[in-house]
This record gives sequence, C-alpha cells and structure tokens, in this order.
Amino acid sequence: MEVTDGQTDRLVWPTTRLSVAQPAGLGRDLVLVHGIEPNMRWRGFSSELVAAFTELEVEIVILLGALLADSPHTRPVPVSAGASDADLAARLHVEPVDYKGPTGIVGVLQHACATAGIPAVSLWAAVPHYVAQPPSPKATLALLHGVEDILDISLPLSDLPDEARAWERGVDELAEQDSEVADYVRTLEEAKDATDLPEASGDAIAREFERYLRRRGDRGEHGGR
Repeated sequence: MEVTDGQTDRLVWPTTRLSVAQPAGLGRDLVLVHGIEPNMRWRGFSSELVAAFTELEVEIVILLGALLADSPHTRPVPVSAGASDADLAARLHVEPVDYKGPTGIVGVLQHACATAGIPAVSLWAAVPHYVAQPPSPKATLALLHGVEDILDISLPLSDLPDEARAWERGVDELAEQDSEVADYVRTLEEAKDATDLPEASGDAIAREFERYLRRRGDRGEHGGR
C-alpha cells in the first residue's frame, strides 16, 4: 500500500514474473523467474510454473536460494548444490547433498520439476548468520558464479563485484566496533581454514580461472566491451 498525505495512491499486489532474455553470443534463451515466496497454495504455484516451463521447452531449471550458516563473511561464500537426479549431478559435477527436514518453495519447486521430467538443480549460498539482513551482494555474486559454472557462460555482473567488496568492508567495520563479534569472526575463520582441503581450494582456483577465460573470450567477441 502506498499512502501520500493520508490518501491512498496505489495498491501493489505481489506477483511472480517470467521474462525471456536472449544474451548475445550465448546461443540459448534464458527464462528468468522473479518473485517472492508464496504464503500458501505451493502446489498450485509450482504446477503453474512447471506448466510454463513445459510450454517453453525449458531444458534445465536452476533454482537459487540462501540459508544462514556459521560462515565467516571474510571468506568466499560457500555454495552447495542439489540435483534432481544422479545423472544430472554427475554431468554437472555437483557434489551430492544428504538432507532430511523442512524445505521452502525452492525445494518444492525442484521436486515438482523432477516429477514432470524437467532436470533441475538448486544452488544454496551460506550467508553468515550474524549479517543476515538482505541484500547480501557477496552471496548473490557467489550464486551467479554457480550459474555460470553450470551453464558454462559468462553473465554480465555490472557493479556487483564492487558492491560485494563494499559489503565485506562494511561488515569488517561493524565487527571492529564489537570485540565479541570480532573474536567470533576470528573463530569462524580458523574453523573454516582448518576444514578447507587443499584439493577443494585447487578446484576453486580452477573454476575461477575458467571464468576468467570465459570473460576474456566474451570481451574479444564483443569488441572489448
């Protein structure tokens, strides 16, 4: 509801929008779905989206989500993935995830896609729980990198990398003002660094190098833009 000077100007109903993007040089269309998690009738909501995916002959659905975790903001945002079937997981080199418990609309929609025979993969960014207030540009950037890896493309990121760095600096400044928070962040950093395996770090470096090569190739194709 928008009210100005005591007078109702406009009522805006929440909605979910489907848009079709045709990035230059990609060789495929992207169907973008943007909306908020519905409060009710998840089965009907998922059925309508799956029907649209089927009509548009969608080849794969990538769902993006975030969860709160004991993850330090000073380290790369961990992104876990879950595929609709073992063959898809193997093809995308997605690590298997074991989970039993409550789910949100992302999990419901992924299950609906799998039931309809549409390959689906969900990406989950682990956002530090002590800075849970959205937006989190660093988490958004990590999710988009995951999409790039799955589709083997380079996405236009605009100012997002700069916003991610500014976000991290802002959290640094807030943590420095509270010694308990600063100590807690250092504890998380030590735990994270201790559990990161050398081979996992090597895989991350390889993925980053592949992204660099894709972006350099895109700049060459589009005249250095």
